[in-house]
Amino acid sequence: MSGQRGTPQLICEDLSLGYDGETVAENINFTVCEGNYLCILGENGSGKSTLIKTLLGLKKPIGGEIKHCGGIKQGDIGYLPQQTAVQKDFPASVREIVYSGCIAKCGLRPFYSKAEKALADEMMGKLGITELSRRCYRELSGGQQQRVLLARALCAAQKMLLLDEPVTGLDPKAQADMYELISTLNNEGITVIMVSHDFAAATHYASHILHIGAHTQLYYGTTEGYLESGVGTAFAERAVSENG
Repeated sequence: MSGQRGTPQLICEDLSLGYDGETVAENINFTVCEGNYLCILGENGSGKSTLIKTLLGLKKPIGGEIKHCGGIKQGDIGYLPQQTAVQKDFPASVREIVYSGCIAKCGLRPFYSKAEKALADEMMGKLGITELSRRCYRELSGGQQQRVLLARALCAAQKMLLLDEPVTGLDPKAQADMYELISTLNNEGITVIMVSHDFAAATHYASHILHIGAHTQLYYGTTEGYLESGVGTAFAERAVSENG
């Protein structure tokens, strides 16, 4: 039982994922409904990054199918990737970076419309970074930078967010703030799909868990069901031993 309620937005059926002709994961099946908060857990190399790229349309599945429904199109998925050192040092203003989330809406126009600028300003206000709008991005703290990138993702798409390890490299307070911010956005109706290594945060915030093991899916369903499953129990015990 997946415990799903609401309108499906993304359905993955019998997905096989891979690259360069090599399969890294197969038999992946899950459904994301409007307002869900799905956390994807698993070992390094289990195929989580490949799944992200496949959901974003950057890679084609080796097999199976991804269905967009409930009014969701490929372009309705906002993406917050892990940052590289080069990206953290990007010499642009906060406003310029947030505005760039509207590029896809511009088409052939070489400028942002009044509505697009208003949307960017609204997202900066929502994420509490309006006062940073004229600051240079590379001068900000890690937590501030993630808020800027999240605002940019929300300009690109406001129905669904795909977040790849969004708290990596942040201090504990900034991590907690980011998790609370994502939870608030989810409570406001935005569907969240988040890849995480943080078992405690995943099981605290997520409504559903997808756990990928060595080349295959080990669990998909509600977080409550996950915590009672053998997969969840084993992963919890390991997380405790590694942190304690």
